[in-house]
Amino acid sequence: MARFMLWAGERCGRPFASYEELWRWSVDELEDFWASVWEFCGVRASKPYVRVLAAREMPGARWFEGAELNYAENLLAHGEGREGEVAVLHASELRNPVVADGELTEMTWGELSAQVAAAAGGLRALGVRRGDRVVAYMPNIAETLVALLAVSSIGAIFSSAAPEFGARSVIDRFAQIEPKVLLAVDGYRHGGKDFERTENVRRILQGLPTVEHVVTLQYLGDNDLEEAASGGGAGVRGALTWDELIGLDPPAPGAELRFEQVPFDHPLWVLYSSGTTGLPKAIVQGHGGILMEQLKKRLHLDLRSGDRMFWFTTTGWMMWNFLVGCLLSEAAIVLYDGSPAHPGLGMLWRLAERAGITCMGVSPGLLASYEKAGVEPGRDFDLSALRAIGVTGSPLSPESFHWVYEHVKSDVWLFSTSGGTDVCTAFVAGCPLLPVYEGELQCRALGCAVESWDEEGNSLIDEVGELVITEPMPSMPLFLWGDDDGSRLRESYFATYPGVWRHGDWIRITPRGGAVIYGRSDSTINRQGVRMGTAEIYRAALAVPDVLDALVVDVPREGNELWMIMFVVLRGGVTLDEQLAAEIKRRIREDCSPRHVPNEIRQIAEVPRTLSGKVLEVPVKRILMGAPPERAASVDSLANPRSLDYFVELAQELSRSP
Repeated sequence: MARFMLWAGERCGRPFASYEELWRWSVDELEDFWASVWEFCGVRASKPYVRVLAAREMPGARWFEGAELNYAENLLAHGEGREGEVAVLHASELRNPVVADGELTEMTWGELSAQVAAAAGGLRALGVRRGDRVVAYMPNIAETLVALLAVSSIGAIFSSAAPEFGARSVIDRFAQIEPKVLLAVDGYRHGGKDFERTENVRRILQGLPTVEHVVTLQYLGDNDLEEAASGGGAGVRGALTWDELIGLDPPAPGAELRFEQVPFDHPLWVLYSSGTTGLPKAIVQGHGGILMEQLKKRLHLDLRSGDRMFWFTTTGWMMWNFLVGCLLSEAAIVLYDGSPAHPGLGMLWRLAERAGITCMGVSPGLLASYEKAGVEPGRDFDLSALRAIGVTGSPLSPESFHWVYEHVKSDVWLFSTSGGTDVCTAFVAGCPLLPVYEGELQCRALGCAVESWDEEGNSLIDEVGELVITEPMPSMPLFLWGDDDGSRLRESYFATYPGVWRHGDWIRITPRGGAVIYGRSDSTINRQGVRMGTAEIYRAALAVPDVLDALVVDVPREGNELWMIMFVVLRGGVTLDEQLAAEIKRRIREDCSPRHVPNEIRQIAEVPRTLSGKVLEVPVKRILMGAPPERAASVDSLANPRSLDYFVELAQELSRSP
């Protein structure tokens, strides 16, 4: 970051005396800033760009017109001349439990390139071409990383879901983009328990009629995955194993990778961010936009030669894509598939010790659980290599800041970040040049014109308001899949403030330029970093015959945990009991994910709704957090205003017994 600040100051003839000055320049002079990132980071392009920003508007910004490049080529270029150096370290509960033997599997840059070349050759042999979609129902293992890079090298489009997702949730995501190839595992291990997924794969294929080929990986054991794959979907022409795929067209020794050269805004991958109604939004992001954003992020992460970067994530969360992008540096990345708490809460600290992790990313909830359990990482593990701890997924409490510095390491750099799947990055981030203040995110990220706005669109300082982005960013969605006229994209991000991105978080910008995030201002449920819209959860709950209606919210509790409460309306004469509650939870676990099973289910008489029929999730959440009902919702807009009385009484009860 310091080198970039000095270099950029000389380049544009205006020295920057502080990070605040650098940030202000980066959002005021967008073209100069992003051109500087391109030059400083040495972007590899087969065709140069004509201009940096053709239209400075949202939506509709057009970046680096004329440029042709490839994301995978730029990433793998960082291994040139370093073929024997380690690029990836990986471990899992299933293959090589770190606590058991401490052996991490390593993959060098040369091995990574060879694997990508082989997988790309295999996919081409299956008929995968530029623009085709390849989807992965795979965990956070090396094969999934190789698949992403192989798909992007072809110019095809990648999308992934973690195997913990239920079949319905996977179909809701993948069916939208009509994939040609599915990569899938037979199951996974989490918390010492095996979860077989063969039947899920069969059901997923039945819901994906466009799939022509299935690539299987026997990850869990000897489950009959190939039979499930070959008999699952009407359009499946054949199933083959991962080993067969990379053996279809192996490159000759020393052969070079082939990279399809694509326009800057050619689709790279599809991520999913759930709204409150309908199917999850299929967010399309481009080769060039993601490349530029991830190159910029390496400045914020202070990634150096010899670093080992880790973030605890699954392939169903954007942080996995973010972690892959950390290879756009001289650092290695560390992958882990499994529970962070098995066989004990020291699991990730043991991984940090064995892998020599220099930057470790976790969730606030996980830090809170360490504190409550009395874990002493600084005492029990050798964390001499650890230089930074990153946190995201939900707001980090001041108590957790204290715990890290007292019980992990007194001189560690603790940075909290907040952003979104929608742009696959953080808007508010860490900066290695700035001090750390408890309860606060250090800064607004370079190139991110973040502000706090009130309902009238006035910018606020030191007051809580809506997090908005007032200037375009390269990694903003190219489009939402299936949204041909752009109406859903505009409604999702630009309906509240036309021409300005409203993200759906509450934020306060501090006088010193930092920020405090207060959680979602919409009703998306974020559990341990995996976001799911309430519509998906309702679909699962309403599949239980006795459930007529439902409402779900997550509210903060002491220790920075979010307590997820579901309220259900049942058929006449039916009373909620343990058996019915267990059935509702089972359906949500199977159709959505284990992370989105409610902590508590309560029976209510009616769900509060607007006159247009929308469920009042955000007002209910605000009431349960202590807001007066008259400020949480407009009575005139409600179809059943008396329905809020129950939640007002519950809020009073919760305030007496936290």
